[in-house]
Amino acid sequence: MARIDRRRLLKFSGASAVAAGTGGIAAILASGRAPAYGQATSIHWLRWADFVPASDKVLKDQIAPQCQKALGIKLNIEMINANDLQARTTAAIQSGAGPDVIMLLGTWPQLYTDSLVDVSDVAQEIGRGQGGYYDTQRVLATVGSKWIGVPWAVGGGLVTYRKSWLAEAGAEQFPETWDEFRAVGKKLKAAGHPYGQTAGHTFGDAPGWWYPYLWSWGGNEVAEDGKAVVLNSKETIESVKFAVLLWKETMDEGGLAWDDSSNNRAFLSGSISATNNGASIYLEAKKKPDTYLTESGKPMKDDILHAKIPKGPGGQFNLGGGFTDVVMGYSKNQKSAKDFLRWVHTKPVFEEWFTSQQGYTSGATMGWEEDPVWDVDPVLRPFRDLPRTGRLVGYAGPPNRNAAEVVTKYIIVDMYAKAIQGMAAEDAVKWAHGELVKIYS
Repeated sequence: MARIDRRRLLKFSGASAVAAGTGGIAAILASGRAPAYGQATSIHWLRWADFVPASDKVLKDQIAPQCQKALGIKLNIEMINANDLQARTTAAIQSGAGPDVIMLLGTWPQLYTDSLVDVSDVAQEIGRGQGGYYDTQRVLATVGSKWIGVPWAVGGGLVTYRKSWLAEAGAEQFPETWDEFRAVGKKLKAAGHPYGQTAGHTFGDAPGWWYPYLWSWGGNEVAEDGKAVVLNSKETIESVKFAVLLWKETMDEGGLAWDDSSNNRAFLSGSISATNNGASIYLEAKKKPDTYLTESGKPMKDDILHAKIPKGPGGQFNLGGGFTDVVMGYSKNQKSAKDFLRWVHTKPVFEEWFTSQQGYTSGATMGWEEDPVWDVDPVLRPFRDLPRTGRLVGYAGPPNRNAAEVVTKYIIVDMYAKAIQGMAAEDAVKWAHGELVKIYS
C-alpha cells in the first residue's frame, strides 16, 4: 500500500469532514467510514407507587414507549412507597447521583431549593397553555419568581363514609360540625362502626386530617409575616382537648400506628365507618364489586359517599396537597429531562394518565376542571373542587422551607398524638410551639 504522508492525511481528513457535513451519503462513502450514531438519552424518573395502580401501568406500558418514539428518550420509571421518597431524595442530593427527575410531595420542593434546576421556561409554557396554575401549586413550586419544579397534579382528601351506617345512627347527611360529628360518632362506635383516622408518622393521611382540623378551630402555626410562631393559643388548646374526646369516644384507637394504607384496609374490611382519604378506597371497591361487600351482601361501592371535613369556629378547610416534578441539579441530562416534562404535559399525553386516575387527583392547571373524567361518576365529582378550597402548611405564613420542615417532622400531628396518649392539652401545645420556635428562629 502506498505510503500517505502527514500533510496528505490531514488534507484528506479535512475534505472528508466537510463532505460528510454537506454531501450526505456521497460524503459518507467518500470518507470510507460508517456514520456514528449517538447513544439514546436515558431519563430516570422516581415517583411514588400510585394508589391507583392502573395509572402506574399507563405510565410504564403506554407513556414510556411513546416517549422513546417521540423524543428518542428512554424513560426509566421507578416507583416506590411514598413514605420512602424523601429519604431517597436526600440521599441522592448528598451523593450527587441518582434520578434525573423526582416527584416530590407537598412542600418538599422548598426543602431542596438549592439542589434543583430552574424549570421556569417549561412550567410557564404549560401554565399558559392550560388555563393557569392554581395558586397553591404555584406557591409550592416556586421560590420568588423562579420555578423550581413543574406541578404534576393536585391530591386531596375528603371523608369517605358508609351512608347506610350513618343513616342507622340518625345522620341522613354527613355531619357538618364537630359537635354533630362527635354525637354521630358515639353512636357509630357503640354499634361497632367507629371512625378511623391516623395520628402516626405517615406522609398523607396524618397531616391531611390534623392540619385542617387545627385550622377549623382557628389555630395557626405562624402569623402572616411567616416569622412569629402563634401556635400556643386558646384556639389550639381547645382543638386538642376536643380531639382527645373525639379519639376516645368515636375513633378506632389503633389509628396511632396507622400508615396511609391502613385506613384503606380497615374501611374495605368493614372495620370503620368513615375516614379522611383520597378517592382510592372507593376506586378499589368499584374495581372489585364482588370482593368488597356490605354485611347484606351488596357491593360496598354503592354504599360509599364523600364529604368535607366538618367545620369548626374557625371555618372549614382541606390541606392543599400537590405533586411536583423536579429536575435534580446533579443530573447530566437536564435538557432532556426538561424536554420530557414539556412533552409529558402536552394534552394528548397527560390525558392518558389523567383519565386513568378517574378523579383521584385534579390537574395542577385549571383547564383540567373541564375534563370529561368529572362527568363519569358523581361520587367522585367532589374531588374536582379541592384545589380551590385548600390551605397550605405554614398558614397563615407561606409554605416555605420552615413550614416544610415542620410537616416533615410531624410536629402538628405529634401535638395531637401526645395528648391522645395522655399528655395534658396545654403541655402538648406548649411542646409543639417550642419545636416550631426552634425551626422558625
